[in-house]
Amino acid sequence: MNLLDLIISPAFAEGAATGGGDPLGGLPFLIIMFVLMYFLLIRPQQKRAKEHKTLLAALKKGDEVVTNGGIVGRVASVDESFATLEIADGVVVKVQKQGINQKLPKGSATL
Repeated sequence: MNLLDLIISPAFAEGAATGGGDPLGGLPFLIIMFVLMYFLLIRPQQKRAKEHKTLLAALKKGDEVVTNGGIVGRVASVDESFATLEIADGVVVKVQKQGINQKLPKGSATL
C-alpha cells in the first residue's frame, strides 16, 4: 500500500478505467439544453430583430424617435440607410437608421 492508495481508493480507480457507461447517455441532456437555449435566447432575439426591422422600414417624416444614444428627436427626412433628426429648433443631426432604438407616441418629444 502506498500513499496514493490513501488518497484514491484502488476500487474507484479500477472502475473508471473500464469505461462501461452508455455512450449516448449525455445525448438527451444536450438536446434538452439546445431546445431550452433556443426558446430562452435565440427565439426572443429573432423576434426583437424582426420588430426593429419593421420599425425602421416604417419610419417617415414627422415620427418622434429615440436613438441608441438616448437622443430624442423628430425625423426630418429618411434615406436608404440614414435618417435626419431635428433634436432642437434649427439643430439637425444625421444618424444611421440602425441607430434608432424606438418610436415615441406623437407629442411626447418637446423640441
